[in-house]
Amino acid sequence: MKSLIYTILLSQLVVFAAFGQKAAINGKVTDGAKQAIVGASVTLKGTVRGVQTNTNGEYVIKGLRNGEYTLVVSSVGLKNKELSFTLQENEVKSLDFELEDETYTLKDIQVVASRGVRGNEHLAEVDGYSINATKKNEVIKLDNLNANLAMNNSRQIFSRTPGISVWENDGSGIQLGVASRGLSPNRSWEFNVRMNGYDITPDPMGYPEAYYTPPMEVVDRIEIVRGASSLQYGPQFGGLMNFVLRKPDISTRVTVESQNTTGSNGLFSTFNYIGGTEGRLSYTAYYQKRFGNGWRDNSYYNTDHAHAELSYAITNKFKIGAEATYMTYKSQQAGGLTDAQFAQDARQSVRSRNWFSTPWLVPSLSAEYIFSEKTKLSWKAFGVIAERSSVGNVSAITTVDNLTSNRQVDRDYYNNYGSELRFITDYKLLGLNNTLASGLRYYNGNIDRKQQGKGTISQDMEFNIEGDYPRDLDFNNINKAAYFENIFRLNKKFLVTAGARIENISSTMQGRFSLSNGVANNLTSITRNRSFLLFGGGAEYHLTEQSEFYSNISQAYRPVLISDLTPPATTDVIDENLQDARGYNFDFGYRGKVANYLNFDVDYFYVNYNNRIGTITQTNAANQRYQFRTNLGRSVSQGFEGYIEFDPITAFFKKSKIGYVSMFASIAYIDATYRDFKTTSVVNGQVVEGNLSGKRVENAPRKINRFGITYNKKGFSVTWQMSDIGKAYADASNTEVANAAATTGVIPAYTVQDLSASFKFLKHYNFKAGVNNLTDERYFTRRAGGYPGPGILPADGRTFYISAGFKF
Repeated sequence: MKSLIYTILLSQLVVFAAFGQKAAINGKVTDGAKQAIVGASVTLKGTVRGVQTNTNGEYVIKGLRNGEYTLVVSSVGLKNKELSFTLQENEVKSLDFELEDETYTLKDIQVVASRGVRGNEHLAEVDGYSINATKKNEVIKLDNLNANLAMNNSRQIFSRTPGISVWENDGSGIQLGVASRGLSPNRSWEFNVRMNGYDITPDPMGYPEAYYTPPMEVVDRIEIVRGASSLQYGPQFGGLMNFVLRKPDISTRVTVESQNTTGSNGLFSTFNYIGGTEGRLSYTAYYQKRFGNGWRDNSYYNTDHAHAELSYAITNKFKIGAEATYMTYKSQQAGGLTDAQFAQDARQSVRSRNWFSTPWLVPSLSAEYIFSEKTKLSWKAFGVIAERSSVGNVSAITTVDNLTSNRQVDRDYYNNYGSELRFITDYKLLGLNNTLASGLRYYNGNIDRKQQGKGTISQDMEFNIEGDYPRDLDFNNINKAAYFENIFRLNKKFLVTAGARIENISSTMQGRFSLSNGVANNLTSITRNRSFLLFGGGAEYHLTEQSEFYSNISQAYRPVLISDLTPPATTDVIDENLQDARGYNFDFGYRGKVANYLNFDVDYFYVNYNNRIGTITQTNAANQRYQFRTNLGRSVSQGFEGYIEFDPITAFFKKSKIGYVSMFASIAYIDATYRDFKTTSVVNGQVVEGNLSGKRVENAPRKINRFGITYNKKGFSVTWQMSDIGKAYADASNTEVANAAATTGVIPAYTVQDLSASFKFLKHYNFKAGVNNLTDERYFTRRAGGYPGPGILPADGRTFYISAGFKF
């Protein structure tokens, strides 16, 4: 026994000694003018090890074993360099690099490197574990924007992304409501919303509402892949929206950053960050505190966000990581307005006791193994432990809020977990270079929904109730999926993709639907189990080194959601016989750039949405109108999207001592209409038949145009932006005249302008300022059928902000 213990101890000492005897490489990366390149990527080919150069262009990679390596150095707009070398035990090798200018192609992430153009990028054909070739996609780099990031201002963040509609009813910046191509922006639920590649919604296949949005001050980029992402990420019609947080700073041991913002209506925000790398260990953490009174009366908010992340390279080929995100907030909901109230004073509120809170915890574990330069494997496990709690008066806005009456309390509890395994490899077939991506997914979502509780008469946020919740339901949703997608490179210019995804969704609903005089009305347990296949394919042709045609068609599927199956605490009525929706997305486009002064992407799209779920205005026997949520037959969204950004100074003069200018236009024409669907209503005791054919899809403006111009010189930059959005309808019936509760009717067209500026000085410091809604327009983007309405939810009028920060 003793000899065994001695053997184990001796082996551990050998291991520790081996780990102690490590080599390292360091050096400096410069350009042709001998200037240091900041943020250049320095990676060891075929491994998980890599760093970025610091503000002096320096890098260091520690903890390496002896052996042969290939170092790859790259930076946007410059030629990559590779160098093979051998390391001895305990050797510290210095390797300096000078990168030359290059005209680069769409095979890399597309970045316009001009000093003036600061446009959106596109994902590489193969990025990480995903195939993006042939697909309409965008990458929004937050560093490229002058925007009110402290308040997550969506119309500025998505300004260069054509066809994105935004619901601007949450001035606190807590929740995001965006959609594309005629889909519903309701808490972004038509997108598969992820952060760092994993789900952050309550349940992507059962309740995909995005109650959590990360602070934009910590987001490095937003990746958007339109509906063609359905094979690799899930069958949502809208596609993928992935928030990629800034990774641990791999250029220094410690980076410290702070950004502090103040502004209109008592706004104060403080964002604080620390991160770095020591040998094989990388870490990062941030905390954001934000509070204010809001533009409207009764719109107080107070939020806290925290995040921590660790990653460790166990070997050069194997890395593990863990991260956790927590958010909590207190948000007062001003409620809706009638049309008359909105016209009188859009800032007023007739609800002073409505509150909302969603504490949100998202933990995640990850592992990555690099088999070779061509083959690698990734695993993620993640969960959502969260709540959605509301209290207040949820009756029609025409109902007076009696301050001595009991409020209604509704609460959801989410306990969900999932796992994804992704594999990608490059291989040769018939002399052609191909890429295969495949994966497995398991997700288990559980929602405990408690509604219609009798709350207190208090003015503040509290969720105590008298007695039991009349409605107490339990939902369980299990999703299993497998997919593959392949790139076939037929020659250097032409490639095609093909793939399939198999999904299985099992949904169970049980519990108490209501209480009547103490007697429970229990539901018979309902289980829906369905399996289906999705197929997709595309093609891409590189017309030049810097431009390409692309096209893709992919099937989509939207299961009936939990919120669809039960009436929420609103004035809406829900059809009990809702069916799942099916359809497909098609794209054909041309994108690219001209030299380093013009960036463009234009495309035609077609979205076929069968059995679409939506709302229609009905009239009951009492001649009262109400919102009815049901399958509305088939809708088709088709149109054109275009994005162009141009830097005239670089185009005509190459260089300038007075600064650079970029002008952009993001334009979309969307024809989203219903096909044949018969309707009936009761008018004066008579049944009246109608048809939705030709009616416009609700919440789908025909034009979504945004224009802007940016001037920058050295560390100074200023951007003016205008959003010009067409009118829309709140219901599928296209009701022109609003009802008394303001839940149906026209959503008028509007134009709004923003102005933002930033100044970076002395390397480490910055100052930012801006005015949102420059001309103080009065407009709204949403008529809510229920919470946080009902009624018109006004967008914010003119507000300003100023911000100061540092980074060391």
